[in-house]
Amino acid sequence: MADVLPLVETRLRSALGEPDARAAVTFLGTDRLEVLRFHEGDIVRYATLGMSARPMTDPTALLADPVKGPRAELVLSVRVGLADTDKVLRPLAVLGASPQVEGVVVAPGASLGVGEPLWPGAPFTSVLVAEPGGLVEDLELDEPLDPVRFLPLLPMTPNEAAWKRVHGAQALRERWLSHGTDLRDPARRSVPLE
Repeated sequence: MADVLPLVETRLRSALGEPDARAAVTFLGTDRLEVLRFHEGDIVRYATLGMSARPMTDPTALLADPVKGPRAELVLSVRVGLADTDKVLRPLAVLGASPQVEGVVVAPGASLGVGEPLWPGAPFTSVLVAEPGGLVEDLELDEPLDPVRFLPLLPMTPNEAAWKRVHGAQALRERWLSHGTDLRDPARRSVPLE
């Protein structure tokens, strides 16, 4: 099913323009995963390419279905020039490989962590997976394949991640919204959580 990836790349290009850089990472026992970088004004976007080559499988399933199951790619958007965010390529590839490595299904509302700053000096070690469909539309595939969803990632500080575990993703999103949090600011502080 490797023919899914050219369609995914075409969708990314039609939504985000031409990538100005790409990097490939291969982890032991996984397929090659690329991260593409797109610039648009003062925003840089990083998108995985390769996560959707195989469907994600429920970790409790006895057998992995090679055809049916959710497919996704990850998209991270940050403001340019405020941090060395290009170092996010490897952590983003780690997150993109998590369905193959850890057998997880990445879905909106989930938290994904890398255990270290997303880039040098970043106050974030994890991300909240947001709802798809805003920036890059879902890519419908021929039956019986599920569509590819392009999931935005919202960086979380360790305090925000802990608060989200207790109160839920929706409560954290509402907290960000009520405080006018710029989620694209790569150097932002944690939102007030009291």
